[in-house]
Amino acid sequence: MKVSPAKENILKRIRNALSQPLPLPFPQSEGNSPVFAAPPENLDVHFAETFVKLNGKFIFCEDLASFGKQFSLLCRQQGWKQILCKENHLRELLVLETSQASASSPLSVPLLSSLPLEQIEVALTGCECLIARTGTVVLSTGQPSGRMPSVFAPVHLVAAFADQLVWDLREALQLMKEKYGEAWPSMWSLHTGPSRTSDIEKTLVMGAHGPKEMYVFLIDQPLPR
Repeated sequence: MKVSPAKENILKRIRNALSQPLPLPFPQSEGNSPVFAAPPENLDVHFAETFVKLNGKFIFCEDLASFGKQFSLLCRQQGWKQILCKENHLRELLVLETSQASASSPLSVPLLSSLPLEQIEVALTGCECLIARTGTVVLSTGQPSGRMPSVFAPVHLVAAFADQLVWDLREALQLMKEKYGEAWPSMWSLHTGPSRTSDIEKTLVMGAHGPKEMYVFLIDQPLPR
């Protein structure tokens, strides 16, 4: 194949440039520092501060007994009449812990495994993990609750455990990979505070596409297996 002199000249210049690469003009400008800062010592404190800034409501629980007491207290303060909770282990855990607690904090709100959509006001779910850097709750269809509670309930309560707290999205993905292997859920989502939008005239509206209020109970012990 005949190559024109002009094309041959261009190719020759390219070959010469590749054989004698020029040094970077600013060698210290790239690749020498991480994009994000290293994780802080107390991930729980960082998550709480970030989540609260996003209008989330954070409740720290020293153990399961504290979770039961604080959950009952919150229900009484808010006057909730019923709560959707599709996760058997959470219902059983709360009933057990509140029955063992003092008479001053019984679980008086029924935890129901199913409700018509129009009757869902408050939903309690677990989570896959919490991302401390962004104050994010990770949910998936691999959980017993599925998608419905976190979408239809105006108030979303999340129960999380100490070993579900990670620093960033990379660690969250690793945790999911260890849990599910190759059988990943059909959907997983990131919930960074209550639902919000400012699409209309740049006015912030809470609860536009999901819960208007979001609570996270962080229980300072490993997830019961």
